[in-house]
Amino acid sequence: MTVSSISRLVAACAAAVTLAAGGASADPRPFAPALSCGALQDLVAARGAAVISTSRTTYDRFVSDSRGCYRTQVTEPAWIRSADDRRCFIGYTCREYARDDL
Repeated sequence: MTVSSISRLVAACAAAVTLAAGGASADPRPFAPALSCGALQDLVAARGAAVISTSRTTYDRFVSDSRGCYRTQVTEPAWIRSADDRRCFIGYTCREYARDDL
C-alpha cells in the first residue's frame, strides 16, 4: 500500500465513524435536584427503570418494581432530593440478594 492509499483509507474510516456517531444521540441523564418529585416519579414509572443524577458527581439506577432487577437482586426503597422535596420517594434500587433477606 502506498501512503496515498493509506491516507484515503484513514479518511474513509474517519468519515464512517463520524456518520455513525451523528445518527446516535444520547439523552442527558436527568438531574434530580432540578426536577420536581412528581416528575421524577413519573419518569421512573413510565420507563420502568432510569439512571438519574443525584448530584453533579453521583448517579444511581432507580426502578419502579422488581421487574427492573436481575433475578439475583431484590428491591430496596429509595428516596432522593428533588427540587421540591428533600426526601422524595422515587421508587426502588436493586441490590444483590443476601441470606438475611429470607
